[in-house]
Amino acid sequence: MSTTQQHLSITDIQDDILLLKDGGGALVLQVSAVNFGLLSDREQVAIIGSFAQMLNSLSFSIQIVIHSERLNITSYLQILDKAQKAQTNPLLSKMITEYKQFIQSTIKENEVLDKKFYVIIPLFSLELGISASKEKLKQKIKTILLPRRDQIIRQLARVGLKANQLTKQELITVFYDIYNGEGPEQSINQSVNPAQLAVKLKSPQPAKQQQTEPKKPEPAQPAAPTSQPSPSVTQASRTHPFVVEELEG
Repeated sequence: MSTTQQHLSITDIQDDILLLKDGGGALVLQVSAVNFGLLSDREQVAIIGSFAQMLNSLSFSIQIVIHSERLNITSYLQILDKAQKAQTNPLLSKMITEYKQFIQSTIKENEVLDKKFYVIIPLFSLELGISASKEKLKQKIKTILLPRRDQIIRQLARVGLKANQLTKQELITVFYDIYNGEGPEQSINQSVNPAQLAVKLKSPQPAKQQQTEPKKPEPAQPAAPTSQPSPSVTQASRTHPFVVEELEG
């Protein structure tokens, strides 16, 4: 009876590195995503240029893998159920129920996928040559792959992407999901504290009335003396050397 392991080209996983049957090795990086459609034209051009520079700077081959799987929201719906039962406010309880129905209808009518992006750095047996023992071969694989991993991580950081190397347990989970499908999620026994769901509203504070103090009568100021018009004094023009007076006839 054939098993899945017979169809895999992997013999073992040591130090988070895949050891292949043909004597080579491989290393897997999980890369974050960026919403390219929401970026401006200038940002899109900058990302494309940085990614092109990264590809041109590589002296070794890489493989880009996109793994799509149907989103499982069973655990999230369980949390909503517990939150709805623990809610003491009837209005908020009704809102949680309507929100849960909205999520269920969205998942039922539309196929919601969860995409994960991986960069695989392979190392072929022809690059390794002939080694005396398996231990030296494993050490040689590790010595070559780790600098390549660091280079890829640095180049992806320039594009604005974060890359992490998958551990042994994460690699096993990824290959299990690919060849066997996503397994059923375990039920969550996490209890919901009703006190955490209570909505705390501040009681309205009465507006403080400003007490108007009676204005003190201002001291009477002495009235300013009214200025009487001063008699106009006709001065002789200083521009003329003599004064002309009218003679009485």
